[in-house]
Amino acid sequence: MNIGVTVNGSRAVIAIEGKLTVQTSPDLEAAVGKVDQAICDIDLDLANVDYVSSAGLRVIVAASKLAATRGGVLRLLHPKESVMEVFEMTGLSQVLVIEA
Repeated sequence: MNIGVTVNGSRAVIAIEGKLTVQTSPDLEAAVGKVDQAICDIDLDLANVDYVSSAGLRVIVAASKLAATRGGVLRLLHPKESVMEVFEMTGLSQVLVIEA
């Protein structure tokens, strides 16, 4: 899995490529943890993510909570249909901000 982080003002964009599994989710967790505390909003660009496991979902929910504690929001950008199905099956599509 590859992860790239860019910052634009008070928003961090974390672009992920590959599969978000129990083996790779700690890498995303570390990337989110390294985002400066002054950054309120976090975008996860999922355009190149093929699979999200329950471990990946845990990291995404934790990132959402982190953004909320900073007064911001987590947005999930461009999820593939297969990834979107996971959010829908778990009910997370009702509580997370997802932009196609």
